[in-house]
Amino acid sequence: MSPHCLTAHALLDLFKSSKVTPQEVFEDVSARVKLVDAKIHAYIHPAQKPSFAAGAFPIPIGIKDNLCTIGEEITCGSRILKGFRPPYDAAVVEKIKRSGGLIVGVANMDEFAFGSSTESSCYGPTFNPWDLSRVPGGSSGGSAACVAADEAVWALGSDTGGSIRQPASFCGIVGMKPTYGRVSRYGLIAFASSLDQIGPLTKDVTDCALLMNIIAGYDERDSTSVNVPAPDYTKALIKDIKGMTIAIPKEAFVEGLDPEVRKAVEDAVALLRKLGAKIKEVSLPHTPYAVAAYYIVATAEASSNLARFDGVRYGLRVSPKKVRKNALIDMIEETRSQGFGNEAKRRIMLGTYALSSGYYDAYYLRGQKVRTLIKGDFDAVFQDCDAVLTPTSPTTAFKIGEKTSDPLSMYLSDIYTIPANLAGVPALSVPCGFSKQGLPIGLQLTAKAFAEETLLRIAYTYEQNTEWHLTKPAI
Repeated sequence: MSPHCLTAHALLDLFKSSKVTPQEVFEDVSARVKLVDAKIHAYIHPAQKPSFAAGAFPIPIGIKDNLCTIGEEITCGSRILKGFRPPYDAAVVEKIKRSGGLIVGVANMDEFAFGSSTESSCYGPTFNPWDLSRVPGGSSGGSAACVAADEAVWALGSDTGGSIRQPASFCGIVGMKPTYGRVSRYGLIAFASSLDQIGPLTKDVTDCALLMNIIAGYDERDSTSVNVPAPDYTKALIKDIKGMTIAIPKEAFVEGLDPEVRKAVEDAVALLRKLGAKIKEVSLPHTPYAVAAYYIVATAEASSNLARFDGVRYGLRVSPKKVRKNALIDMIEETRSQGFGNEAKRRIMLGTYALSSGYYDAYYLRGQKVRTLIKGDFDAVFQDCDAVLTPTSPTTAFKIGEKTSDPLSMYLSDIYTIPANLAGVPALSVPCGFSKQGLPIGLQLTAKAFAEETLLRIAYTYEQNTEWHLTKPAI
């Protein structure tokens, strides 16, 4: 099997036995990118050639276009940041380089992570390796697609409302959103600062644990980083879940859930029960309000974060030919008008409205109160359950263009993933089946804060008793 098809842990074994070198693997992956990326469009551009410095994990990796990397143009998929080259590395990029990681390219994404399909990028859409007429999910669609198409061995994405887990589900790979504060956000271009989290997208659960070992840990440069020691996540790869209690929220299996997704998830629940887990039906009564609360809180924070992109300090600057008001105001208006896409403008306006005088209490404050109630629901369940199990997405990957004219329909794609972001808890998506059309289906596991090891143990046990993760798309 060619190196680009292998997992990171399989490659590490080959390195130890000197059967292949990191440079040979990188060249093989680069050749794969040249062969298939014209069809997938997972990458915006290739990275600078790596130095092949010594390190424990010389693994080819894709980096999402919102993680600062010295010398690389980083744009968040937006015209307004065209030409911006960060003068520093994000904390996770530092750790990847320090571990010997080989950055293959900058992966495509929805503009400023605003989307669930990777269609709002100013570079055009990324296509799902399993069906090129369908989306890969979003906003980390490029990161998920490059792993699924073997254009990288693993990748980094960011997850504000499901942007790692939903594309992982659509592309048939593993994706984890760690606990808020577990991975430093230093150098991540912010969407919603109280929700954003960086995490891994990998070919299997073992690789997920390995990549978490590299990126997790306290960072004093990020004021929200939590000073809790990061464990060795590979020690959680135990093929045994006897006695663990997995909660099934009754609110998860409702109208709108694709019957094929329901069947795959129910089959997974039956297998977990057979493997020794206790299955318990629970209620998360406030989760039906999660999408509404999220689109108040997230857009409010986005409108604030994106105010800095005004043509003065970063990327694009456009001045009108004729003075309308004064030169500075005209430049800011023209830059933001031409620089932001439609979805970015929509979210900036929604967020600005929610924060405006007279509406703060009615919208933003109420959204935060709902968020507290949702966190309380999880806290109550985790008193006597180890994890919560739901589908990752209510459907399989949808067609390119199917939902671009209906933003509310697009927003509902994240109905199962948003609650974990609002509560700040970790969640993981693992493949659990395929539809009749051959499209991957994902299973989501959620645990209490800093219990990523619980997720890895359940997912690893499930994966070791199934073969969904071994199937590859025919590109």
